[in-house]
Amino acid sequence: MKKKFGYIFTFVGLLAWVLAGCSSPAAVQSAPKTELVVSAAASLQDSLNTLKGQYEKQHPDIKLTFNYASSGTLQKQIEQGAPADVFISAGLKQMKALTDASLVEKDNVLLQNKLVVVVPQDKAKSTDNKSITLNDLMGPSFLKVAVGEPTTVPAGQYSKESLTKAGLWDKLEPKMVFAKDVRQVLNYVETGNADAGLVYLTDAKSSDKTVIALEVPEELHAPILYPEGIVKATKHSQEAGEFLDFLRTDEAMSVFSKDGFSAPTEMTGK
Repeated sequence: MKKKFGYIFTFVGLLAWVLAGCSSPAAVQSAPKTELVVSAAASLQDSLNTLKGQYEKQHPDIKLTFNYASSGTLQKQIEQGAPADVFISAGLKQMKALTDASLVEKDNVLLQNKLVVVVPQDKAKSTDNKSITLNDLMGPSFLKVAVGEPTTVPAGQYSKESLTKAGLWDKLEPKMVFAKDVRQVLNYVETGNADAGLVYLTDAKSSDKTVIALEVPEELHAPILYPEGIVKATKHSQEAGEFLDFLRTDEAMSVFSKDGFSAPTEMTGK
């Protein structure tokens, strides 16, 4: 009989321990996470996707959701009231339009990039010459040249500015294939739908199907700066600010640097 009661007491004790564990703070379902929607230029995709896991690990109460597109498209989305907490643009023009309209605040320049010409790997191998000049794009080896749509894509705006200063835009325009963002430009070259494309250095470094044939001289275009800011309509301004602070840490900048970005050296033009 004692043995039977012993089993009962043991079972009751075990049950009490399980129930106590279930009611402990660690077992109680955590509070809903704060979601931060970050509207960012398409060229930032690789870097930010890498940083997402690092940041969420350090801030388990935050869920990052990224919305990637051309800066012009993101600008229009924010103007039309699309949900966003943070905006990171690949061009000053788009950010200025939003700050002038009092839709974004506390904007600062975060990063700098370079403009390059990429060609398919097989084209580089067939010519046995990876280096070209902008004038070479006029030749018969380049029947289609991909660029971002200049009205909405900052990379396209820098491309047009560079080719115009070089006296080539009007001559090359009949060859041009226009893309909705810089990643599409890269895709056109990777798939052989264009013989060359003007993209950012960071995009070129992300591809194993293209070769950098030329770094566009920086004197041909305005500095390629990436401003960031907090969308005024956000309900999470503190969390948004903390995330932007994180992007300036050595930890985050090492990721940006690996992908081809650099810290801004030119702060004018805002």
